[in-house]
Amino acid sequence: MSLRLGEIQKLEIVKKVEFGVYLAEPGREDDKVLLPIKQVPAGASVGDVMEVFLYKDSKDRLIATTKRPKLIMGEATLLTVAQMGKIGAFLDWGLEKDLLLPFKQQRGRIKEGDQVLVSLYVDKSERLCATMNVYEHLLSNSSYKKDDRVNGRVYEISNNFGAFVAVDDKYSALIPKNELFGEIEPGQIISARVIKVQDDGRLLLSIREKAYLQIDKDAEKILRLLDSYEGSLPFTDKSAPEVITHETGMSKNEFKRAVGHLLKEKKIQIGEKSIRRL
Repeated sequence: MSLRLGEIQKLEIVKKVEFGVYLAEPGREDDKVLLPIKQVPAGASVGDVMEVFLYKDSKDRLIATTKRPKLIMGEATLLTVAQMGKIGAFLDWGLEKDLLLPFKQQRGRIKEGDQVLVSLYVDKSERLCATMNVYEHLLSNSSYKKDDRVNGRVYEISNNFGAFVAVDDKYSALIPKNELFGEIEPGQIISARVIKVQDDGRLLLSIREKAYLQIDKDAEKILRLLDSYEGSLPFTDKSAPEVITHETGMSKNEFKRAVGHLLKEKKIQIGEKSIRRL
């Protein structure tokens, strides 16, 4: 099919009618699409070439528009949730008919007014829909390098890999599983440090500082935790890693470094099964 849904194409006017003009690729007049009269430029005539976007109207008919929507096939961008419906969310993408984001294509809870990072796909009924699975449409040619600070939007959490992030809402990045501590959810905006630029240009991130900078922050966190436990933690740096991570959001090694720092400053005392604040 020469007419491609969700894309911007240059098509030729092949027929004028009372309610608009029909467009087609040169030599393919059997495969044509209507551009409604209100979209037709004054003075347009048969043979003129126009740049249009193809989508389906409210009656599921293929239609052309001279408007450029906020999202086209192959891109990823932020769109606003105009309203929630029974089959999903409807997004404002700059055209008369809002774009459907089906529930199955959503990640995390969204509501009216939220901004969501999405790309386009054609569903089984050959209609354009939005998806929050944007991985393959993110770029890998950022100018960021190791140790740069970046801001990004978490768009998916994987138990196997970690948190997938869209840096600046357009560059592909990952917080590896071993760097993932604390509560992180899809849609969350995070500040992170680039720990590696991979060979394919995609970024690896950490939400923690370098060890020597992180120790002070972790030590302060432990002191606050001690206060919430009335001065005594019911676990130590020798406890199971799962316990430490669950209680502190730190890895066992990070916890040990921070505890050692506090011990050296004589702010805590470590017992056989507990840590006490001095």
